[in-house]
Amino acid sequence: MSPATATPGTGALDGLVIADCGRVLAGPYATMLLADLGAEVIKVERPGAGDDTRSWGPPWVGDQSSYFLSVNRNKQSIAIDLSDPEGLAAARRLVDRADVVVENFMPGTLDRLGLGYEALAADRPDLVYCSVTGFGGNNQLPGYDLLIQAVGGMMSITGPDPATPTKVGVAVVDVITGLHAAVGILSALRHRDRTGEGQRIEVNLLSSLLSALANQSSAYVAAGVVPTAMGNRHPSIAPYGVFETADRPFVLAVGNDRQFAALCEVLGAPELAVDDRYATNSARVAHREELVKTLNDLLGTGSADHWFTELTARRVPCGPLNDIADAIALAQRLGLDPVITIDDPHRDAPIRQVANPIRLSATPPTYRCAPPLLNEHGAPPSE
Repeated sequence: MSPATATPGTGALDGLVIADCGRVLAGPYATMLLADLGAEVIKVERPGAGDDTRSWGPPWVGDQSSYFLSVNRNKQSIAIDLSDPEGLAAARRLVDRADVVVENFMPGTLDRLGLGYEALAADRPDLVYCSVTGFGGNNQLPGYDLLIQAVGGMMSITGPDPATPTKVGVAVVDVITGLHAAVGILSALRHRDRTGEGQRIEVNLLSSLLSALANQSSAYVAAGVVPTAMGNRHPSIAPYGVFETADRPFVLAVGNDRQFAALCEVLGAPELAVDDRYATNSARVAHREELVKTLNDLLGTGSADHWFTELTARRVPCGPLNDIADAIALAQRLGLDPVITIDDPHRDAPIRQVANPIRLSATPPTYRCAPPLLNEHGAPPSE
């Protein structure tokens, strides 16, 4: 476990100020990544309630939800009532000192309040303004991850078969959109560095998902093939899925003929690699069901750990089916330092969090403060 680092002035984004008007996951995930890289992020929240995820528990860590904690470290919190003229004035003052604004209000909401891009850019042409929506800025449709997974096609290709549409076990569309937002913000800042000009960035959950579907969306767009759910199988690669060993499930992700030949040798069946049914990837895909049965029979003679050791030594991509605790332990054994600790003045013990995955040799991520209490950095309410 790595301790939090708090070296001032060394982050790649040191000196950058972000007004974070995002809620839930996509926007806050993007701004946390930028905060880890040195940006000063001021999170604007609703008085009394704050970000929706503050109430999304269990699990709880003390009286705070682990959901909220997961995407809000390295931020300040101020509560602003945007329906109140004084609140609007406070928001405008915040924007005046910010380099970047991030928001995910329903399209048109901030325009009506005078906090839309056009109004702000008139006075601040250098402002970078990122809007995150569910379905694009011209559509008044609410965007939640489950909804986008459904209407965006992801659930149609996830699950054991076409009759059992299944969501991914994490809000992956929000995370992907947050990554796209961060890339867009950094790109706009690079442009501003060269020209002095800010700009508006728009990312939406649906478009982000369609892009992230990669080979599956390309199957339809380029080849006219509508993918369907195949369980743990892959539409274009074999063997690639979950198999049975003597004690627990085991994953093989064989991506080329060399790896398949090595697999067959380790399993004591080298003849499979020259069998016409399995000699090439396309042949293996065509004869997938026969191959899966044969491999399950061979793998059933040993444990998952045994096969992991033997096959990894031959550079065959494989591994046991881990839960999240196992996954964290694996990353720790590999020296990836997946867990960091941050001192929190509101708790008796430091808070544990998953580390930022970006590794920078000169300006690494820093973990300067725990996720804030609601309005922790705002002015006290007037009497």
